[in-house]
Parts: sequence; C-alpha cells; structure tokens
Amino acid sequence: MSFVRRNHSITAITAVETSPTLAKLAALTQDSSQRLKTVQVLIPPMLRASVQAGPIEGDCWCLLVKNNAAAAKVRQLLPAMAAHLRSKGWNVASIRLKVQA
Repeated sequence: MSFVRRNHSITAITAVETSPTLAKLAALTQDSSQRLKTVQVLIPPMLRASVQAGPIEGDCWCLLVKNNAAAAKVRQLLPAMAAHLRSKGWNVASIRLKVQA
C-alpha cells in the first residue's frame, strides 16, 4: 500500500479565507491592532514602542508590555483607555497587561 502525497501550496490569505477558525483569528488580530491605534494617543510617546496589541477575550483586551517599568506607567492609563475605547464603540470592560519575558 503506497500513499500518494500531493503537495498543494496555498497562500496565507487563501488559507484564512477558507478556514472559519483562521478568519476569526485574523479578525480578532485586526480588531486588537485597531484598538491599540485608537488608544495610542493616550500613551506617552516614550512608552509607545513598549506596548503591543494582545489577544481579545470577550470584553477583556490584553496589552503586551516589554518590561515592568513600562507596565507600571501603562497600568495608570488603563481606566482612560477603556473609557476611550467604549466612547469609540468597542465593548471593553477591562484591559489587562502582560509583561513579556
């Protein structure tokens, strides 16, 4: 019994378009990036490079922060960020921070 292997490559865009799971993941990633872009004005310019968009889990959004010092400063901005996002139409009950190792 021999198996015939068919090498059929597809582009990443085609994979996303044909897979509901990947399409949902791509939409969440884009939504997270748009949220970060929206709150960027609230983050001091020196801290902006230390903050990245993270996962969305229901009404909780996560921001990835490069170090503890940046996280301490960004933590003070979280209530304003959540309020700003809600005023722009996003359903955000909370924002959590994750410090990258």
